[in-house]
Amino acid sequence: MSSVFVGMPSLPVFGDGNLHIEEPFPAAAHRELGNTQMRANLRHATHTIRDKRLKVVGELPDWEELRDAGAATKNHVMANLPALLEEFEKNFTARGGVIHWARDAGEANRIVTDLVKEQDTTEVVKVKSMATEEIGLNDYLEQEGISAFETDLAELIIQLGHDKPSHILVPAIHKNRTEVRDIFLAEMPNVDPELTNEPRMLAMAAREHLRRKFLCAKVAISGANFALADSGTLAVVESEGNGRMCLTLPETLITVMGIEKLLPAKEDLEVFMQLLPRSSTGERMNPYTSLWTGVTEGDGPQNVHLVLMDNGRTAALADKYGRTALNCIRCSACMNVCPVYERTGGHAYGSTYPGPIGAILTPLLTGITSEENSSLPYASSLCGACYDACPVKINIPEILVHLRGEDVDSKRGEKKLPTQMDLMMKGSQWAFSSGKHLALLEKGLPLGKLAAGRDKKIKRLPGIAAGWTQSRDIPAPPSKSFRDWWKKDHEPAAASNEQEN
Repeated sequence: MSSVFVGMPSLPVFGDGNLHIEEPFPAAAHRELGNTQMRANLRHATHTIRDKRLKVVGELPDWEELRDAGAATKNHVMANLPALLEEFEKNFTARGGVIHWARDAGEANRIVTDLVKEQDTTEVVKVKSMATEEIGLNDYLEQEGISAFETDLAELIIQLGHDKPSHILVPAIHKNRTEVRDIFLAEMPNVDPELTNEPRMLAMAAREHLRRKFLCAKVAISGANFALADSGTLAVVESEGNGRMCLTLPETLITVMGIEKLLPAKEDLEVFMQLLPRSSTGERMNPYTSLWTGVTEGDGPQNVHLVLMDNGRTAALADKYGRTALNCIRCSACMNVCPVYERTGGHAYGSTYPGPIGAILTPLLTGITSEENSSLPYASSLCGACYDACPVKINIPEILVHLRGEDVDSKRGEKKLPTQMDLMMKGSQWAFSSGKHLALLEKGLPLGKLAAGRDKKIKRLPGIAAGWTQSRDIPAPPSKSFRDWWKKDHEPAAASNEQEN
């Protein structure tokens, strides 16, 4: 058994790959808001999934207890991660599997590529995997002369359309069926030119296209939803059966998994097999759940590998406020209820992980000072809907506020000079600490009326406040404050009533 340190690093090793966004979220969101077709597609899809979820969750009288159990289990995993990883490695290797440890995306990509080349093949089939999307595995394999074929229908649509996923669970959620048909007609070999946009016909076209790949593939690459420490078992849940084909037919199976996906024991699956399908697709149970433990002679892949990847996870684990983001089971429930995601779509977030969970997970994996990633914690209204929907009770709003504070602190510089925000907060503290202070400031209300002009609107403010007026106007302040109005109109009447009594 190897000895690998996975605890709290003295100097955090941050992640790389498809985690570093190329432009700030506000700029990307502003552009995506103009895509009316995408917004219509997203609204229809997220509301459909949201309604289905509410129905099946409402059927369980112990739903909140299940959420508590899921949160407690994942918190236990994070508190005992080094020991659980060693236990998992011992059991996985004892059953014929081979484990490879990868510090970052580059190392993971090199390991997978070397394993594929050892099998003397230039083609692999893939099960839908967020981990391989995170490290940019497909692009890396292509540079090495290896073609990776996505077998999940939504991932296939994205791959053929030369696009990027915009949703954790449904990568092509921003496409409607007519757009999918057009992609198939343009990019899928030997497709029927009379193909319609009927979902059944689209699925049949994809099935025929993929069947040839399943039957001749020597190597399959997968992710994993869960890994059981007590038995060395891996689990993949999916809805189409393509995962089952990839996990059983090829001779070699390579799994790429983040180190946080562990569960202590098989009994824990009872909780998560109820939480995950209801939260993700609004189903009572998952259509296909595949579990495999090492190598079984004459049954399934005989060459089984697992790449256990850090890529910033120990850095996130070291953040005592943000570490619970690693509890995420990738259900996407937070995205389906988020008003910001519904209007901007996943591409605006720039990272493999969009939506509310991406707004905290991405900057935790890369560090809040990573180029444009510091804008992600602000991609939220802090309404709290994501926290209510999360099956493992990740307090996303609380972590967002924490990361905003980290961002502000990181921009103070070494001399820690006060920023405009610091001065505004200090001024607010002074103003609201005393009624006399507030009354003194209220004397300046007439100046606000002058600044508003004839149309009685303040359209531009200086400094940091300019961000507020960039997209909205401020009504002119009243001629007198509420306190002055109350004192003039009510206090004399109150005094008069006391004299009469």
